[in-house]
Amino acid sequence: MKKEQVEVLIVGAGPAGSVAAGLLRRRGIRVLVIEKEQFPRFSIGESLLPQSMAYIEEAGMLQAVVEAGFQYKNGAAFSRAGRHTAFDFREKFSPGWGTTYQVQRADFDNVLIREAEKQGAEVRFRHVVEAVDVSGAQPLVTVRDPDGQAYVVEPRFLLDASGFGRILPRLLQLESPSNFPVRAAIFTHVEDRIPVGAFDRNKILISVHPAHTDVWYWTIPFSNGRCSQGVVAEKSFLDRYPGGEMAKLRTVVFEEPGLARLLGDAGWDTPARQIVGYSANVSSLWGKGYALLGNAGEFLDPVFSSGVTIAFKSASLAAGCVARQLAGEPVDWDTDFAKPLKAGVDCFRTYVEGWYDGSFQKVIFHAEGAPEIRKMISSILAGYAWDRENPFVAESKRRLNVLEQLCSA
Repeated sequence: MKKEQVEVLIVGAGPAGSVAAGLLRRRGIRVLVIEKEQFPRFSIGESLLPQSMAYIEEAGMLQAVVEAGFQYKNGAAFSRAGRHTAFDFREKFSPGWGTTYQVQRADFDNVLIREAEKQGAEVRFRHVVEAVDVSGAQPLVTVRDPDGQAYVVEPRFLLDASGFGRILPRLLQLESPSNFPVRAAIFTHVEDRIPVGAFDRNKILISVHPAHTDVWYWTIPFSNGRCSQGVVAEKSFLDRYPGGEMAKLRTVVFEEPGLARLLGDAGWDTPARQIVGYSANVSSLWGKGYALLGNAGEFLDPVFSSGVTIAFKSASLAAGCVARQLAGEPVDWDTDFAKPLKAGVDCFRTYVEGWYDGSFQKVIFHAEGAPEIRKMISSILAGYAWDRENPFVAESKRRLNVLEQLCSA
């Protein structure tokens, strides 16, 4: 069987893989990206957070993203039982980007990986990883090409950016159960036909079901008059509704009066899809000769659109560690990669859990929030979950508990 060598092999050409490839190429490291799909291809996770922009800029891909014509985004709007509130991400506690984009991921992911190619990364689409052996001095990865021919890649380091494919967790038995309930998301893209002025297209809209506060909807507008529309609930809740995915989605969406008004004239022209049990965890984010990026390592929940930001953060941390290791410098992957990555993930986890138990919803919909506290919350919603200067990051659980009590008084 043919064998080839490369400095770094990246599995997956999504956001984590593309940014990692760009960062490594900017350090002069030879990179091969293996991707099982042909791009462009459909994906969800379409509402970016401003923190993401720093990593896109770091990878040298900012101009391409800016020029792609995506929908400008400056915040998040929330709606529950006739109550509305919004956070402008430009009014935040943390320094850094306050605006970003809402993107159709087929186009966005394609922009990123093509930029990685321009920077010198080799990308092979429709190549499938079949086996991984990390028992030797270097990883051995067996790949099958589109013609059915198998070959082996021997990288000095392996990065798994396979997203929900979770290649290494599956092949190396790294899967660990998530502590989140089994939830499902049903979603589609629609021609929204929302009247001009009836909706702030510069913000994602998060709506709460009128009778079930743990059931919520996303409405993500794009720049072409379309939007991504989805609902998230425990699977048992969605199973109560008859019909297929589209019938379930439309019925649940129109139970929320605000969405029923916004989308009353929408064209539901794209088949709906469903994903179930998407929350995931692993026993370790790294091992001898490899590391896990983005959703391949851990995915919490889509409610605050943190997935792509976590993917980019993991790519940035990992690229720095890989570059130092290949240069012969000592690297402590736990201290330099896993712990700092998980610090932000755990911050997001606090507010995701708070959303579903209702404590964070009390904060978001509180009518008299102090401006400085709103700026701190806005920073977290904007993706700045690693800013330890923010008290609601540094002490997320304690601070949220205190704030809930104040909002309940």
